[in-house]
Formats: sequence, C-alpha cells, structure tokens
Amino acid sequence: MRKNPPEPQSSREAAGAGRRALPWTSTAVAAGPAARAGPHRLPGRRQRDMLSARRPRLRLTRIQTALPAGRERGAGPAPPPQRERSVPAVPWHCGDCPAPPPARPAAMAPMGIRLSPLGMAVFCLLGLGVLYHLYSGFLAGRFAFFMLSEPAAGGPETPHGSAPGGAVDLRELLAVSVLAAVRGGEEVKRVREGNVLNAKAKGKTREGAEEQLTTGDLLSNRRMFYLLKGAFPAVQINSEERVDTADQETVSWDRSIPEDIKQKVQPKEVPAESVTVWIDPLDATQEYTEDLRQYVTTMVCVAVNGKPVIGVIHKPFSSYTAWAMVDGGSNVKARSSYNEKTPRIIVSRSHAGKVEQVARQTFGNKTVIIPAGGAGYKVLALLDVPEKNQEEADVYIHVTYIKKWDICAGNAVLRALGGHMTTLTGEEISYTGSDGNEGGLIASINMNHKALIEKLPDLEKTSHK
Repeated sequence: MRKNPPEPQSSREAAGAGRRALPWTSTAVAAGPAARAGPHRLPGRRQRDMLSARRPRLRLTRIQTALPAGRERGAGPAPPPQRERSVPAVPWHCGDCPAPPPARPAAMAPMGIRLSPLGMAVFCLLGLGVLYHLYSGFLAGRFAFFMLSEPAAGGPETPHGSAPGGAVDLRELLAVSVLAAVRGGEEVKRVREGNVLNAKAKGKTREGAEEQLTTGDLLSNRRMFYLLKGAFPAVQINSEERVDTADQETVSWDRSIPEDIKQKVQPKEVPAESVTVWIDPLDATQEYTEDLRQYVTTMVCVAVNGKPVIGVIHKPFSSYTAWAMVDGGSNVKARSSYNEKTPRIIVSRSHAGKVEQVARQTFGNKTVIIPAGGAGYKVLALLDVPEKNQEEADVYIHVTYIKKWDICAGNAVLRALGGHMTTLTGEEISYTGSDGNEGGLIASINMNHKALIEKLPDLEKTSHK
C-alpha cells in the first residue's frame, strides 16, 4: 500500500516549535501549533482527553502571544524577545503560583507626611532663615570683629586693640589718639561754621565764671570716646563731658598707622590695666562761643601708671596736629632759644592780672604777660609751631584749680621733648585718682625749671584761693 508523503511543516508551525516553552504554561500551549500539527497527527479526541487528564491543568491569567511589531507570520524563527525598559507595575504570574511580595511603600515621615528631596531643601532653607533672623546681629558683630582684627603673622588671633596677656601697644594707641583728636575736631569745626552751638551754662568754676557747654562739645566727645573705646575696650577713659550710654555711636578704626608714626615710633606693649586715657573734646569752650578760633583745640592724653606718655593736641580750624610719645618720637620740637632773664609768660585770660604783678616783681618790668585761652594753645606757645596766628612764650603759668584733661596732653608732649610741667611747688602731677589738680602749674622747656619755681614762691598760695 502506498504511503502518503509527510506534509510539509508550515512556517507558522516551525516558529511555534522553536519557541521556548514558558515554565508556567501547559505543554500544549508552550509547544504551540507544532504540538497539534506535524508529520504525525495527534490521537483522536478520546486519547487527548486521557492525556490531558494525567497532567494538572494550569489556569493562566494572561498569555501574550502577539508577535513583535513589524514581524509577519511565517517569517522564520523569531529572534529572542528584547527586554523592555519599562516594567509593568503588576508582574504577570500564574494563578496557582505564590503571589509576589507587595511593593515597599515610599518612605513616610512621622504623622503620615510624605517627604521629598525638594521639600527637605525648602524646609532647611526656612530653618536657616529663622536662625539668621534670630542671630543676624550677633553674626554681623562677629564678622565685623573678624574683619577688623589683624592677628600677628603665624600666631593666634588676639582681640582687637589688645596684645596677648591683656597688653596694649602704645604705638597703636598713639595712632588711634591722633585719629580721635582729628575726628573730634571735625565735629567742632562743623558746629562752629554752621553756627549751631546751642550754648548753655553747665555750671561755674571756682573763680565764679560760667562754664559753657555747646553742641560741639557733645558731638566731639561722643566721636572721640567711642572711637577710642571701640579700639581699646580694656583701657580706662576719662572725659570732660559725660558720655550718654543711650546715644552710642559705632566708630571703627581700620588699624592703619600713619607713616610718620611708623618711622619714628617702635611698638611698645604695656599692661592694659596700667593705662588711663584723658580726653578733652573741646578745649577753650568760652573762646569757642566768642568765635576766637585760634585758641580752640581737641586733645588726647595717655598716662601709664599715672605718668603722661602720649600727648596729642589738634587745632580744628587750621588742621594742625602735634603729637609726641615719651621715649618714642614726635612730630613737633622745641624752639632754638628761650629767654630766662625776662621770659614771656603765657597765662589764662581770666586771671592774667594776678600773675602779671608777681611776675614783674620777680623778672622785672620788661616781663611780657600773654593772656590766652585754652591750655593746649598755651603749651603749643612754648614749642616751634609753624602757625601764623600761634603766639610764642617762654613759660606757661596757671595759678588756680585746673582739670587734668586740660593739661595731660600738654604735659606728655613737654616730657617727650625734655620739658617739664609741675605744680607751682615743683611736684609731678599724677594722672590717676581725682580729675582735678589743686596746686596750679608751671611749664617750661630747655630752661632751668627748678630755678623758675624758686623765683615764684608766692604764686603757689594764689592757686588755692
């Protein structure tokens, strides 16, 4: 009997036979059409029922049998499927297989608040804003402190205006004193030229004269005091005018030292507790109200253990400044000659007559008495000052009670140049304790100071009246 030739296998059936059976599908389904058609047909329905009854029936949830896009049926074996980048949210699985573990929920903050990187960034920025608002003043102060500080090279940082061990540098203190006198002088000049003095009496002197107080005194005092206090907070500062703590002013020092001070003065450190600064924000206030500008000065003095070592005298209306430091240097000098036989004596305008009678009895009728205002102006009269309206004298005498801020700067300048300023009995004046000097004063330079005191014995009695 002639056998029929085997039927050719279709391309579709070949493709189905080449497919890899999935592990979770039935054999019939995984084999594809090749299991149902081929060179040998499957047994009849009864045999198929018996075969299907022997193996477990699997329930499929979903089988993807679609061919890839662009592929035609019967086009040969299918290439291995390409894994897609996007993964379905719910993976396919068979109904009888164990369910996959549930997806881990997104991180949740306490109280059910969902956090995200953007939210965390905003939250941190808000926190920083609150901290800045609360501590901005403190941070600004510390920043300014850092910017103004200039630590020594290779050494640790030290507080502004102070040296290690609670000491201060006298050269730096001299530089700040010069700047303070100039800044105060600017206020004095501005008020006088604007004619806004607002002068009023603040009391009377022991001689009964009224003491004037002007806006120039107050503004100059505030500027000078806070500049010095800001640069050297550890030193004691005494001023003629009262400092109003409710009217503070921030005046900073950039730590610059003028070239003439750098060239003439070497750094010298002293303990901060030994330093006392005396400020006269406006010397010759009475003459200031009378517009006698040549007598007006602003002065700063630095005393160490009661001895004057730094003196600054500034003339606001001519911008002339004299400074000197004991055992340091100066920008002013003594004149080349003085007249000891018939000296020119400069005294206060208010009591020139008291000194004139005794002076002429002592030195003769040719003795010249020069009445003038301001203690600073009188000291400059003993020196070589390149000022046209600056008078010249050989001796400075004061016979009444006088405040120490009026005479401390002049005393320091004279000491630095080899001169003397003592009481009328020859005692040194101490710039500690009380703010007044009871014993009068006599000042000279390049003269026999002791001989002058011996010639003027009666003036000491007058100083206590």
